[in-house]
Amino acid sequence: MDTLLQPQLYINRELSWLEFNARVLHEAFDERNPLLERLKFLSIFCTNLDEFYMVRVAGLRRQVAAGVTATAPDGLTPNAQLDAIAQRVDDLLRLQRSCLHDILLPALADHGVRLVPLAELTPAEWARVDDFFQSQVFPVLTPLAVDPGHPFPYISNLSLSLAVEVRDPQLGSVHFARVKVPKSLPRWVPFGRAHEFVPLEQVIGANLGALFPGMQVVHWYAFRITRNSDIDITEDEPEDLLEAIEEQVFLRRFGEVVRLEVQDEMPDEMRALLLDELRDDRLPPNATLTTRDVQAQGSLLELGDLMELASLDVPELRDQPMISVTPPPLRDGRSIFDAIRERDILVHHPFESFATTTEDFLETAAADENVLAIKLTLYRTSGDTAIVNALAEAAQRGKQVAVLVELKARFDEANNINWARTLESAGVHVVYGMVALKTHCKTALVVRRDPDGIRRYVHIGTGNYNTKTARTYTDLGLFTCNEEIGRDLTDLFNHLTGFSRQQSFRKLLVAPGSMKERILGLIAREAEHARAGRPARIIAKMNALADADAIRALYTASQAGVQIDLIMRGICCLRPGIEGVSDRIRVISIVGRFLEHSRVWYFENGGSEEYYIGSADWMPRNFERRVEAAAPVEDPALHAWLRSLLDTYLADNRQAWVLHADGSYVQRAPGDDVARGSHTVLLADPWGRPPAPPLSRRTEEFAIVTDTAAD
Repeated sequence: MDTLLQPQLYINRELSWLEFNARVLHEAFDERNPLLERLKFLSIFCTNLDEFYMVRVAGLRRQVAAGVTATAPDGLTPNAQLDAIAQRVDDLLRLQRSCLHDILLPALADHGVRLVPLAELTPAEWARVDDFFQSQVFPVLTPLAVDPGHPFPYISNLSLSLAVEVRDPQLGSVHFARVKVPKSLPRWVPFGRAHEFVPLEQVIGANLGALFPGMQVVHWYAFRITRNSDIDITEDEPEDLLEAIEEQVFLRRFGEVVRLEVQDEMPDEMRALLLDELRDDRLPPNATLTTRDVQAQGSLLELGDLMELASLDVPELRDQPMISVTPPPLRDGRSIFDAIRERDILVHHPFESFATTTEDFLETAAADENVLAIKLTLYRTSGDTAIVNALAEAAQRGKQVAVLVELKARFDEANNINWARTLESAGVHVVYGMVALKTHCKTALVVRRDPDGIRRYVHIGTGNYNTKTARTYTDLGLFTCNEEIGRDLTDLFNHLTGFSRQQSFRKLLVAPGSMKERILGLIAREAEHARAGRPARIIAKMNALADADAIRALYTASQAGVQIDLIMRGICCLRPGIEGVSDRIRVISIVGRFLEHSRVWYFENGGSEEYYIGSADWMPRNFERRVEAAAPVEDPALHAWLRSLLDTYLADNRQAWVLHADGSYVQRAPGDDVARGSHTVLLADPWGRPPAPPLSRRTEEFAIVTDTAAD
């Protein structure tokens, strides 16, 4: 066996992700963050965990149901992974409960932000809440009894419910009923005091007598379920991909239950009843719900709703607003095409404005009479976005507009279907991607008639064309009219929209196909430089590293003498610091105000440095099951900017966590040194250079975005 494939050299993918979420939770404990920002991180921790169960845990459970016993690179079987996950999540949930109830809620109450028990309300406040219940809540509620004539009701994914025990005073019999807490109503009910609320489920619980007249309400307890929500296109070639995705989105509602969350106070017999009713008869006994899948969450469930409280307008409890600046090459008011012809432009969001760069690029293209065609990939986009409007306007002006809308972008399927139809109705040529692959690359191509001939203008980014997430995700974008990159992107779009088996590209690294081979080759080249005594170093910033071949290549390069620095936001299955294997590899993770999302790869290459940016992480799914694109950044002036950016992250002693060989993360502390938090430094300058005056012809206010399921 290859010694570099031994299981002890790898960290489990799922457990590594849980450690990322633990770092998110730590931000809720960190007293250096404003209180409402800490509440925001607690909310994000909970919504992250929801998605983890809907996809990752659900997938492992299906492997168990199918009898899969093959091990992950770290040696764990699917069932062993589920056991390890349950143990680690139990630890994290204890921390979450303590953080919320023992720390955050009392601290917020000291600043006038409170969740108030109903018993503390004055008669006038009770009357106000009762009026709200009678006029807004009661008409929406539907009590669902469970008895021989009423089967156990369908319970939707992630919905908050009340399990109600009622007694018939005439017969003495006890019955179970379920009442759903409506998502259409505010979770936190105001009652007249500024920034003070009562939870909606408590309002409903106090008024259950109105739903069961003549019956005695004995107890009620909140509970919540999580269902398998992954999309599975089983047909090799569905006749209509749009129709197939719509069907899967509908069927997702009926996925098997993979988790049951309950209030601490819920008695064992009530938990057992719910477990028994929620088990899926379609699954073998070894894959059905057990007590391992029940999580006691304290007195409050559905903590993702805390984001509403975190968004309260209490400036002293929030981060200072950020103003995104326009990058220097675009500040003089000239056309963005003129600026790109002069030299390549690299932008860094959210510190540099998405509106005055990427949106302006497409809006200008839509209005420019010399633009002949626009092509774009859309993986995730926002609501009434300027980009969608620009594409529609361009089509209505008679330009050739083609957009690949990825219908399989997880949990954005319905949103993307709606935008695809909107674009089609405006005359845009819409393509729905490929059945077996997700089109994850972030690319735009504008074909323009310039005075000296037809020229291709290109944008290649690391982040989605999404106005909202562009304000809170760190991402990079390259604007260029390099002829070879333009021809590559033309070939890639022809591959995506037509019939093509294009495999080789001039400049771009493209997956599936050549990207993995090229990356492994670049790593191997650094190893050869090191063996020959030439300068050799790798710095790679990504969301995740899980591909075993890439990890083995990095181990080999480390053994050859290459210094390797990895900046991983989330998953890292590589173990750094193992003597003789990875002692030249260092791994840090940055978690803070912004979601780290940019991908940058640096290779010292014997002194002839190379930089790439793109959409891919080094994971099997990115290399094999997604269409990805990465572009070289060739301008030496931009090299200096990128190196300054990477050095800023590597020097972080405030937000950076260091990964150790045992899989644990330890946060750096400044000690007696000056604190250098990456995001603080980048707020002063988008590239970590000495600060410059923030001149801008157009600015945008920072806003909190709750979407963290970026990939």
